[in-house]
Amino acid sequence: MATGLAAGSSKLQFRESVCRGQSCGQASWVSGVTFKGCPQKGLSWSSWVSKVLQLQRSNFPQSSIHDNWKPPRAVTASCLKDGSVKNVDFAVIGSGVAGLRYALEVAKHGSVAVITKAEPHESNTNYAQGGVSAVLCPLDSVESHMRDTIVAGAYLCDEETVRVVCTEGPDMIRELIAMGASFDHGEDGNLDLAREGGHSHHRIVHAADMTGREIGRALLEAVVNDPNIFMFEHHFAIDLLTSQDGSETVCHGVDTLNTETQEVVRFIAKVVLLASGGAGHIYPMTTNPLVATGDGIAMAHRAQAIISNMEFVQFHPTALADEGLPIKPTKTRENAFLITEAVRGDGGILCNLSMERFMPLYDERAELAPRDVVARSIDDHLKKRNEKYVLLDISHKPKEKILSHFPNIAAECLKYGLDITRQPIPVVPAAHYMCGGVRAGLQGETNVRGLYVAGEVACTGLHGANRLASNSLLEALVFARRAVQPSIDHMSSSNLDLSASNWWAEPVVPTPLGGDVIHNVIIRTRELRKELQSIMWKYVGIVRSTTRLKFAEQRIAELEAKWEQYLFQQGWEPTMVGLEACEMRNLFCCAKLVLSSALARHESRGLHYTIDFPYLEESKRLPTVIFPCSPMKSTWSSRQLHNQHIH
Repeated sequence: MATGLAAGSSKLQFRESVCRGQSCGQASWVSGVTFKGCPQKGLSWSSWVSKVLQLQRSNFPQSSIHDNWKPPRAVTASCLKDGSVKNVDFAVIGSGVAGLRYALEVAKHGSVAVITKAEPHESNTNYAQGGVSAVLCPLDSVESHMRDTIVAGAYLCDEETVRVVCTEGPDMIRELIAMGASFDHGEDGNLDLAREGGHSHHRIVHAADMTGREIGRALLEAVVNDPNIFMFEHHFAIDLLTSQDGSETVCHGVDTLNTETQEVVRFIAKVVLLASGGAGHIYPMTTNPLVATGDGIAMAHRAQAIISNMEFVQFHPTALADEGLPIKPTKTRENAFLITEAVRGDGGILCNLSMERFMPLYDERAELAPRDVVARSIDDHLKKRNEKYVLLDISHKPKEKILSHFPNIAAECLKYGLDITRQPIPVVPAAHYMCGGVRAGLQGETNVRGLYVAGEVACTGLHGANRLASNSLLEALVFARRAVQPSIDHMSSSNLDLSASNWWAEPVVPTPLGGDVIHNVIIRTRELRKELQSIMWKYVGIVRSTTRLKFAEQRIAELEAKWEQYLFQQGWEPTMVGLEACEMRNLFCCAKLVLSSALARHESRGLHYTIDFPYLEESKRLPTVIFPCSPMKSTWSSRQLHNQHIH
């Protein structure tokens, strides 16, 4: 893995190599590509990605093997019914808003497999409380939404991407309403637009404090009724199936593990959309559901996709602090309960345990400052006072308004003896959103042909160094929609042979090891997972330093080596797959991507704050880029299970 800031000269360069003894190199497709001016100032990053892809395709003609292929027969529904190999036109990995919205559109042109790790509703979308930001008020403007996004993103946002998303946002809302999504309306019959931290206008469309759930419901209902879409629940994506065609990596599908039957199922697809969400569970305290273990980012990295801006992990300022509740939960939560940004947007005040308001001491915007500012302020205040949580008070607002705007939060707190209409809510920051991910162009395209990305797994340039509240669902909707036409074009021109399934050896389940060994592996893996999360929380959290980052890098390398040694001593083979082991593999991969990116950025910007470089530096206002490296001598988490097919 090679990491660095995108260069400010005519060539991409590396500021720092973090391979530490691995056989590592710049991805060949980017070698020798030059531009006038850097991506940031001469050419927007989104346009740069698209331009490189076009140049790549023209410079590297298809091999004679491709030329001799015959068009495949049409994929029929029967190809999906039985067997360990499924042949489809489109494979969608993830069932959140991005995956479902995309599936509904491409299903008009071919067969679609939606592959989801758990139940279809179990995604980050389902836990998104606040809403979707869009310019729908006459007093608001696209320029204002753009400005708010860029300011929140610490001026690292790609301006062209920001303009596209903010301009197309209103149409996304209208499409959702037409599909049956129900949003809150005011007494005048118009949409009730809320305001959240970092926004200068009321522009948040919401469904009480369960907006993601309502959008997911409407989309899932449409998906279930579409005869061209096939849902595969409890299918864990293991690795993308790729081949090498000259200097170009091509995606042909994905291997999955049916976690209910323990059967490996291979999907051969002309187009793959990664919409698998983020990696919140590299930390012990996260608002993300259990499925958010960075699977898509790790798979894409192993498949030679470019990764960007992984140092920018957003910690939501206000997750429910269970230890501050009158009645303590009887068991530890799988994920922290989110207290939406909209509580502060509606007038919620942050206080310490002495009920002293403190945010005005840190920022003139007080509670309405962007999330990175609020999270850092809370973290600093807790350390200064040696306290474990702060209080978010909305009780001064009318009871009816509180209960109508935040029914889910009120009900959850009441379970534990807390009435939010009368008492402040104990809150603490928690890992919430990955602003970085798989680098994408303006149509969701990646440097891997046939692979598109949308949602949290993608790094489009919209969020920059910090995501503006309620821009995530918007981005997912816009890029899912923009990826449709190029996907259809690619599918129509695809020459993938249905016999391609034989190009790669299949992963195997570890049944031959015996029940006792498998049980011990699972227990040991869970122990080391907690240890990894603890290291990330302590040393790669809200406030960082070079010394602590390097210590974390060393400890994680030792931990990974110890885990792999244990696995292989138990008889585990590199091609073996199990849910816990494969999740751990992805968590290690994502943790290392975050660490290497953080070490490469020698400034404090947005969500990345380091005491060694506490100020913004204009010369470093560039994306962090992680290029692929040779799989030789890499760890299990960093290489694909199968050998890449070579044309």
